[in-house]
Amino acid sequence: MRIPEEHFFPTSDGARLFYRYWPALSSPANQAVVLFHRGHEHSGRLQHLVDELDLPGLPMFAWDARGHGRSFDKDDDGDASMGTLVRDVDDFVRHVSETYAIATEDLAVVGQSVGGVLAATWVHDFAPRIRCMVLAAPAFKVKLYVPLARPTLRLLHALRGNFYVNSYVKPGALTHDPERISSWLNDPLIRRPIPVNILLALYTTADRVIDDAQAIQVPTQVLISGADFVVRLKPQAQFFERLGTKVKEKHVFDGFYHDTLGEKDRQPAVRKVREFIVNRFAEPPAHTNLLDSDRIGYTRAEFDRLKQPLPPLSPKALNYAVSRLAMRTGGRLSDGIRLGLATGFDSGSTLDYVYRNKPSGYTPLGKLIDWFYLNSIGWRGIRIRKQNLMRLLARAVTTLREHGQPVRIVDIAAGHGRYVLEAIETAGPVVESALLRDFSESNVEQGKRLICQKGLQMVARFEEGDAFDRLSLAALDPTPTLGIVSGLYELFPDNSRVRESLGGLADAIPAGGYLVYTGQPWHPQLEMIARTLRSHRGGAPWIMRRRTQAEIDQLVEAAGFQKAEQLTDDWGIFTVSLARRMHH
Repeated sequence: MRIPEEHFFPTSDGARLFYRYWPALSSPANQAVVLFHRGHEHSGRLQHLVDELDLPGLPMFAWDARGHGRSFDKDDDGDASMGTLVRDVDDFVRHVSETYAIATEDLAVVGQSVGGVLAATWVHDFAPRIRCMVLAAPAFKVKLYVPLARPTLRLLHALRGNFYVNSYVKPGALTHDPERISSWLNDPLIRRPIPVNILLALYTTADRVIDDAQAIQVPTQVLISGADFVVRLKPQAQFFERLGTKVKEKHVFDGFYHDTLGEKDRQPAVRKVREFIVNRFAEPPAHTNLLDSDRIGYTRAEFDRLKQPLPPLSPKALNYAVSRLAMRTGGRLSDGIRLGLATGFDSGSTLDYVYRNKPSGYTPLGKLIDWFYLNSIGWRGIRIRKQNLMRLLARAVTTLREHGQPVRIVDIAAGHGRYVLEAIETAGPVVESALLRDFSESNVEQGKRLICQKGLQMVARFEEGDAFDRLSLAALDPTPTLGIVSGLYELFPDNSRVRESLGGLADAIPAGGYLVYTGQPWHPQLEMIARTLRSHRGGAPWIMRRRTQAEIDQLVEAAGFQKAEQLTDDWGIFTVSLARRMHH
């Protein structure tokens, strides 16, 4: 039996989460396994797996997820969202990598049940270059045996706010192993209550990860329990079939209950996990080149489909026609919709209006319509993107100062520049200069007015500039140490222009400088936007090609930057990343 050390690690929001660390029995060890436990449980219940995997040369790590085991905080529990938990995964893995000097690509991840959903979501949303991932009975869709349970819980959540639901699962439905059943019943750290917001988000998060599983390029093994009473098997099979990685395995264990790796006769399942990990570590890290995804790939095929008109009398076509008519008639009562119709729904003016988030319109009805418009999931995500931009800009400014470097900012497509100017106000006098650029003359004029309103003329200036002109970017004066590109690349489907833009920023920013960039790896309203909204570019339909996080990260890396940190919203729509300029 390997003896664990007990530690805590800090999360990005200031929480402290408990974890166990089982050192390798032989050293040195430059590869490791990170384990994620089932819902309601904790890292102590993975001791048997650490021993039975029989990998003495590999250190192993397992956390107590937020709200579980020794990471339970009665004063904080229940406030976390699904996005917070996924971010915790990223914090934990980065802590392991940095603290124990193990490269991310030398980590294998094993997630069970809810832990499997968190691991899969993290791999989808953050695109980490881990060596491989094993998912045992991932809880993509929990069986709720009460009729209409989900809609009832959604309604109660809307009316009452967050509350707890006690799990109906008995340990006898998890495993045939009497020892595991007994230990579950007598374990004081087992927590049966689950916040209803997490339970509901588990479904919606799993739906999008399954739907977009092609984005996952990490070698993956999926273990399915054939007699699982807790979760449905079909979503697990769908996830496996849609996986984008070429290295994948699926194993079904007939008669197994939900606790696949804790079953009575679990040796075949544990052996499959061990073989998969050993084989992946014996090979070079898998790497799929995604730089040409604008020409070949599933997001390109999706983009091409969105460009094709729908059959005129199809239900979808009629529905979108009604939506367009409604926006051009009654929708004009809303100031936001009217602005979007006039300038484009992807314009800098629209974005600035969304940031201000003050519903207005003609008549009380117009103001109500505007409120619904501003609170659509896409615009809510945009405002969270702004908050995440501010956080990572502050992080970059602090790091530059700590390393004795000047803070000289450039935003190559700033729109009206509101978020940059607010970040400068927050940072104070440490910002030496800020150059804001935009291709739109109107945006430049609006941005200049905003600079004057905020009294930042001594620090910031605004000028016209082409964000895709590499020579122009390379000649920026003064030389920037912090570049920003926000909400731009998402509007352009081809990668050649993006590579030129990133190349220009790489030419301008010296080694040790930083780049903050955004992505949009997924969007629930992609087709609605394409069929109903107009772009600022000549009033053409606003059709976007999604870039997976792995694709945009590769484009940034190819230019000479290395991603250091990432933030995303709870829905996985908009990401903000911080990357460091490596040596030329």
